[in-house]
Amino acid sequence: MYAIIQTGGKQYRVAPGDVIEIEKLPLEAGNEVSFAEVLMVAGDEKFEVGRPIIENAKVTGEVVEQFRGPKILTFKHKKRKNYRKTIGHRQDLTRVKIKDIVAG
Repeated sequence: MYAIIQTGGKQYRVAPGDVIEIEKLPLEAGNEVSFAEVLMVAGDEKFEVGRPIIENAKVTGEVVEQFRGPKILTFKHKKRKNYRKTIGHRQDLTRVKIKDIVAG
């Protein structure tokens, strides 16, 4: 069984036991988290698609850790103008272990 959830403006395919990295949630390690925006649930031979979400469906998980992603460097320049600029960014992320999928 797997589900498609939406969090942080992105969609993720999850199954029980999966560990996913999502945008930062304001929770500490060990806390429970519940995702109510379930877009699709698929089982053995049947599946359910929401319009846009499935009512009474949820995915539960446990926060494993809070961490920062890799540094991403961006370089801007304008030719013949001696303009160069380097910008760096690190995204705050949350690692979540999926425990259970409850279909509506």
